[in-house]
Amino acid sequence: MCADPSSSPRRLLRTAQAASLVPLAAALSGCDWVVLNPAGDVARQQANLVLVSTALMLAIIVPVMALTVLFAWRYRAANTAATYDPEWHHSTRIELVIWTAPLAIILALGSITWVATHALDPWRPLARLDAQHGFAADALPIEVDVVALDWKWLFIYPDQNIASVNELVLPEGRQVRFRITSSTVMNSFYVPALAGQIYAMPGMETKLHAVFNRTGSFSGLSANFSGAGFSHMHFAARSVTPGAFDTWVAGVRQAGAGLDRATYLSLDRPSEHVPVLHYANVAPDLFDAVVNMCVRPGKLCAGEMAAIDARGGMGRTGLLNVAALTYDRAGHEQVTPTTAGFADARLRRFVRDWCGNTRPLRATVAGDVATSFNAAPAAHPFS
Repeated sequence: MCADPSSSPRRLLRTAQAASLVPLAAALSGCDWVVLNPAGDVARQQANLVLVSTALMLAIIVPVMALTVLFAWRYRAANTAATYDPEWHHSTRIELVIWTAPLAIILALGSITWVATHALDPWRPLARLDAQHGFAADALPIEVDVVALDWKWLFIYPDQNIASVNELVLPEGRQVRFRITSSTVMNSFYVPALAGQIYAMPGMETKLHAVFNRTGSFSGLSANFSGAGFSHMHFAARSVTPGAFDTWVAGVRQAGAGLDRATYLSLDRPSEHVPVLHYANVAPDLFDAVVNMCVRPGKLCAGEMAAIDARGGMGRTGLLNVAALTYDRAGHEQVTPTTAGFADARLRRFVRDWCGNTRPLRATVAGDVATSFNAAPAAHPFS
């Protein structure tokens, strides 16, 4: 019995097709579908928005691609049965189809996106736990302050008076209110299983509200390039039961060291591959000092300068405040004394007295400043 001579090439073709799927399967095996299968209600709504938007766009893309192939086949040169009409130039029906369908898609996309993005405003407190459940009337959100450092993440729990580096632990089913900032350059805080990414900017504070609907271990990352150690700027994000969260907090309080301003300044130095660190007894005003860019003693806080500007500023005298504040090339804060022996206390007194807006105090402070510079008050350029 003779074999079909064409069967061998067919088998080779099938084998080649099967072999081509191996690298594709290997590549897809590493895909993480957490964005479309998240653990938080905010991320779930965002995933639904992505799916609906994709489906609406495919409603146009798929017919267009199919019609492209159909037209190419039907009006090929070899098809003599196709109608030949070189004088054709317009069809009202076709015009209605090609303009009405895209317009309808745009209106649908715009409406859905507008409603969803306003409902998912990161500054807006959550109205529900999930699609079927709301929050209890007496349920209070947990506060977490987030600071993006080079190249690590600091999480401060003000109500628990603890902090952690590169580890975010949250109780399941409890709303989380994040306050987010950066120590140096703009960064982006992103936990795909929890909510969409949101930027962290130095000197500014932004907010994010989210919730975990189930327990599990997930990952968070920096979604914005921020320097040499950016690729290692990952952290563990864990959703645990309320009891497990209380146990974790108690363990951090016992084992963690204190986090004061001096410790923070040491932590703020650029470093990579930083292990998980725990801190207890966090300085209560630390996060606000980071936002106001005045953690280091002697620095004028952004809020203080804004208050001075709101009162009309200090003219040339205000140069004294600016002269003491500089930034090095790495973007880290430092204090450059304007003159030897000029104490931080005198700088604070200078700002306080000028904000007091009283002439006697201004005269006293002007004399203080002039004395510090070893010059007579009238001759000093800042007086």
